[in-house]
Amino acid sequence: MFSNMNYKKLTQKILVAAALIAGSFQAQAQDIHFTQFNGAPLILNPALTGYFNGMYRVTGIYRNQWSSVTTPFVTFGGSVDAPLFKDVAVDDYLAGGLTVYNDRSGDGNLANLSALASLAYHKFLGTEANKSLSVGLQAGYTQKSIDLARLYWGDEFYNGGFQPGTTGEQLNPKVKYFTANAGLNWGHAVSEKISYQIGVAGHNLNQPKESFLKKENNEVGLGMRISAQLGLSINAGERLSIRPAFLYQTQTAASEMIGGSEFAYIVGEPDIRSVATSVFVGGWYRIGDAALFTAGLEFKGFRLGFGYDYNVSDLKVASNGNGGFEITLRYVKPNALDFARRISFPCTRF
Repeated sequence: MFSNMNYKKLTQKILVAAALIAGSFQAQAQDIHFTQFNGAPLILNPALTGYFNGMYRVTGIYRNQWSSVTTPFVTFGGSVDAPLFKDVAVDDYLAGGLTVYNDRSGDGNLANLSALASLAYHKFLGTEANKSLSVGLQAGYTQKSIDLARLYWGDEFYNGGFQPGTTGEQLNPKVKYFTANAGLNWGHAVSEKISYQIGVAGHNLNQPKESFLKKENNEVGLGMRISAQLGLSINAGERLSIRPAFLYQTQTAASEMIGGSEFAYIVGEPDIRSVATSVFVGGWYRIGDAALFTAGLEFKGFRLGFGYDYNVSDLKVASNGNGGFEITLRYVKPNALDFARRISFPCTRF
């Protein structure tokens, strides 16, 4: 027999799980988000396509959230991008990239599978090519689905009995659409020790129609997501780097603000920082939602990062503070010519 305390905890978990499942179904018009937003640069801003020193870049990210209260919300994605045409005008170049991500949430297995292709033009300015203006365009295809057989509806329970299929019959299990995104990015290497990057992007600019309901004239436009990011890279000595960053996103009635910093320390040879072996730790705060912690290792063009969210929102009691866990892996193929020409991109955070 359950004690009162156990019954209370069980009830809290059921209520929270129900809220999360309902939220995932009703908030179908919301995009995904990550704690380590540098692990998915092409999702963050199309202008970041090809925004790195090297021959090509491959990224992967995995996120698991809310496993303590319901069926986990799982997101994973990957991308590849590279310069396509170099020296279009002096140091300018055109870059291209592809990214795919899949998000599954709740007991209804609400899934979002998206594939995006992007192009970005990088214009270098200044006598030392220490400033860059990037413009990016992106287009993609999305398919969202839900497993109706795994959901239960209030009107299916009638006079103490269960009559399946009432509300569920009014829903389509899949929706699909095309979307268009665009972004701008400005970078400036102020000196050998300090550089910064600032960007803004608009997603779902065409506001594609999406709805699981079969009713006519019930199409819901996917809200535009506007994001802005700011990052700095400060070389505070031969081995220590400080990398503060800020991200703001808004979509329909939802908004997100993340601020904090990483601290990286080179444990190998510090001659070329971009490929030196280093360890990093970071502390971040998503306002009104979670305290975020990151840590990882960088070596020979690889970056392996771990992130954890400690929930500080109203759900912290039922979730015991547990939020999301993330793993990111990135590889940038070094290019010896970049080292010789000393063309550098500000802020490796992005």
